[in-house]
Amino acid sequence: MGQEYFINSQELQDKVASLLPSQGGAGSSVDLSASTQIVPIIDLTEQAEGSNVRADLQTALSHDTITEFSLSNTTTDLIVNTGYYRVYGAYSANNDAGTVGLGSFRLSDGTTNKRIVEFYNVNEPNENTVIINFDFIVFLKAGDSMNCIAQSNVIMSGCTRQIADISGNLTNP
Repeated sequence: MGQEYFINSQELQDKVASLLPSQGGAGSSVDLSASTQIVPIIDLTEQAEGSNVRADLQTALSHDTITEFSLSNTTTDLIVNTGYYRVYGAYSANNDAGTVGLGSFRLSDGTTNKRIVEFYNVNEPNENTVIINFDFIVFLKAGDSMNCIAQSNVIMSGCTRQIADISGNLTNP
């Protein structure tokens, strides 16, 4: 049989009151207790969200769900639909021409562009090719797009994959 005792912690009481306002928020006192008895916790989060795949596995890349890209000497919209997307791949640049090789991802709302990440090859002319991996998640609301810029001495290659819709409903890989 477990042993019961009370916990006197204002920080814990405040947290419970903020997370569960109907259980003691708005100034009501909250009595917290603990037990030495072991009680198993069953997490049904994935099933409640309509998936049987753990949230961390939702970002997996699969043959059926990716859209691949490989760009050089161009600017292209990679994502134009709403939702959460994983963007994965590599920037590679050769500095044979002695110019700075720019590769960039930007979010646009149709009026303003904001940089997510930019890569530059700043090696001396005729040095080895630079390769930098990228892996990030973006959110696009209605009217947003994400574009990719690759100068002539740059290759931006990889894939995009929608991991959740605009409401946060996860997409199985």
